[in-house]
Amino acid sequence: MAEASQPPYLRIAADIRRRITEGELLPGDRIPSTRRIARDWGVALATATKALTTLRLEGQVEARPRVGTVVAARQRPNATGREAEPRRQPPHGGGQHPELTRDRIVRAAIEIADAEGLTALSMRGVAARLGVAAMSPYRYVTGKDDLVALMADAAYGEVALPAVPPDGWRPRLEAGARALWQVCRRHPWVAQIGPLNRPLVLPNLIAHGDWLLGALEGHGLDARTRFDIHLLVYGYVHGLAVNLERETQAQAATGLTEDEWMDRQEAALRDVVDSGRYPAFARTLAGFQDGYDLDLDALFTFGLRPLLDGIAGIIEGGPAHGAR
Repeated sequence: MAEASQPPYLRIAADIRRRITEGELLPGDRIPSTRRIARDWGVALATATKALTTLRLEGQVEARPRVGTVVAARQRPNATGREAEPRRQPPHGGGQHPELTRDRIVRAAIEIADAEGLTALSMRGVAARLGVAAMSPYRYVTGKDDLVALMADAAYGEVALPAVPPDGWRPRLEAGARALWQVCRRHPWVAQIGPLNRPLVLPNLIAHGDWLLGALEGHGLDARTRFDIHLLVYGYVHGLAVNLERETQAQAATGLTEDEWMDRQEAALRDVVDSGRYPAFARTLAGFQDGYDLDLDALFTFGLRPLLDGIAGIIEGGPAHGAR
């Protein structure tokens, strides 16, 4: 009866804690995502987040970007030979709890989005992660849209462009594209926000745009062509990067890694190849000795070269080439 009277988040935390203690979940193993917990236990995302936060504060689990929440490494034995007790952080209101600030809210939100994707983010979930009342974050941000904008600005601000630009438009444009890719690599969810036709006015994002536009000045291109090229590079980077976030979402929703999911598609792919209806597809797959492993970093580099080659044709063609 006492267990049934506990809040749901404590019952969830207790169940996961038991699985860790009994060795069912080992250090480095993924803990079910907040969405998986919410679905399996029939609770809200904020409740699931609060359960994982409880375990994180106990030192039982830790969040890893683009991986999710995993079982924390075992504590090393202390001088007595016994395993050290996990360090427990004081609850909110205990005097030692850090003061709530907008920066702490943004960082907590980024941690959630990095680990489980943007769809797992909620204001209540952020509050639960910080151990504060559900409405407390609203004193610093107006809502989720405002929070996501602050998160994105912080993410773009993490990657500094060179203080002195490299010589030549092409090295500078390539450096700008790689900087954008680095942002997306650190925080895959940024590619999901701010479509080209609804640009975000974020100082740190504009700084990246300014870098790209600066690379195109002085080559006889009109303003529209320069801006189109800048958007083309931005769109190329984010078009590939959107798959990083989708993979994070897929892993959180299914619990399957990319390799595990592909293994389950093997029979269906074999049927497609054997059907004879897609000869070019079948011939291409037959050309891979050990299968095809998608490497988005390699694909980004592979695609960047012909993109820059195409831009070179516009620049070398002069104003008439760039006219519409």
